[in-house]
Amino acid sequence: MENNPENNINFIPCLKWVKRGVASTNPVNVQLSKKELVDLINDAKTKLSIATAQEEASGDAPMEGEASERDEFNLENYDNDDENQAAQALGIQSLAELPAEAEEHFSESDDSEKEDDLIKPTDNLILVGHIEGDASVLEVHVYNEEEESFYVHHDFLLPAFPLCIEWLDYEPNQPKGNYCAIGSMSPIIDVWDLDIMNCIEPAFTLGKSASAKKKREAIGHSDAVLALAWNKNFDHVMASGSADQSIILWNMETQTPSTTINVFEEKVQCLEWHRFEGQTLLAGGCDKTARIFDCRNPENHQRWTLEGEAERVVWHPLQPFLFFAGTSTGSVECFDCRQGKLWSFQAHEKEVTGLAPSGQCAGLLVTASPDETVKIWDCIDQKEPRLVAEREFKMGNIHCLELCPDSPFVIALGGDKKSNNFTAFDLQNIDPVKHTFSSRELIQLVEEEKPNTSNEANT
Repeated sequence: MENNPENNINFIPCLKWVKRGVASTNPVNVQLSKKELVDLINDAKTKLSIATAQEEASGDAPMEGEASERDEFNLENYDNDDENQAAQALGIQSLAELPAEAEEHFSESDDSEKEDDLIKPTDNLILVGHIEGDASVLEVHVYNEEEESFYVHHDFLLPAFPLCIEWLDYEPNQPKGNYCAIGSMSPIIDVWDLDIMNCIEPAFTLGKSASAKKKREAIGHSDAVLALAWNKNFDHVMASGSADQSIILWNMETQTPSTTINVFEEKVQCLEWHRFEGQTLLAGGCDKTARIFDCRNPENHQRWTLEGEAERVVWHPLQPFLFFAGTSTGSVECFDCRQGKLWSFQAHEKEVTGLAPSGQCAGLLVTASPDETVKIWDCIDQKEPRLVAEREFKMGNIHCLELCPDSPFVIALGGDKKSNNFTAFDLQNIDPVKHTFSSRELIQLVEEEKPNTSNEANT
């Protein structure tokens, strides 16, 4: 077999921590019995045979060789139902090609595995977008600091290359749950229920592709979704930024766009809602700007010019008027909404792909870059950060970094080295970090009481 370089791709483009205690202790394991699976296969084969017979009887079936000449790219079926397209993407149609005696090839799972499925209250989850060859997967890792355990709990096969991940607890007409929204090369946003294992389709989606057959126009973005931000204050609201240069505010209750913002002159790469002011959205784009919107009146907004394209923008978790921006030139900049830029410095040789200020340890700032380094900074008292330590994790280009919401010094990293592309690490294992920050009192962030989450509040 020839060695195809594309199949050697193996990297982590995005990740997201999940707080302890929000996941179901005993996730539902969707599992077909042998009989159900064989019935599904046979039903698919029957439907395929009926469809073929009807096509031949109607005289619509192409002559031998005609299909390849007339419809080389299967354009006649381009506007098939979204469900059918999703099935094709996941390879479900191949079930119809399995032999009738397929039952022999399936076995029931061992009951002893059920105990391994349990998620403990002391477990953190890490949601990891993983690209390996042609496969795109959402992996759900378990990280338990007390027990020093770290493993993949379950995963989901994705229909498109993942670019960003956001956690949320909202699904329309359902109690609070444990969900993950995926932005990808597709303009459609998929929201998966993390408490259901072996699921083959998302709980719900945001956006629809155009369909000439259904006389339906496209809903939502027209290009890849590069950024997602869930509004914790108004939990039915999701913001998405796209390569189509727009920001859409989604009403997830109706799964429709409520507001579209078209002020960026290039791709929108990063978004974050303000922690306390539910109407305030921070955004950064490839037009070298960072902007703050009051989403009740998004036409009027604040705008700042950056030293490069905005790779990451984040609110300071302990200073409500401050935010940080990491750029394509490797600089990190700090702004005060009331005064403008406070400081800027060159953090990395290449773009800043990880930017994580701590909300628990005052002054702790962690950055990462495709220059293969992670750097730990001290930016106490709004002064320009001082480099405390830097480390190479031998992960190749680092694409994403996040601090754990429950353990103030634990980070998760994603890179592109095939043999070592994902890890979690306690920064206190680096002596200068421990000496600098161990004496500082840790801050326990308390979730504010949410305001009225009715539709009129924000959408």
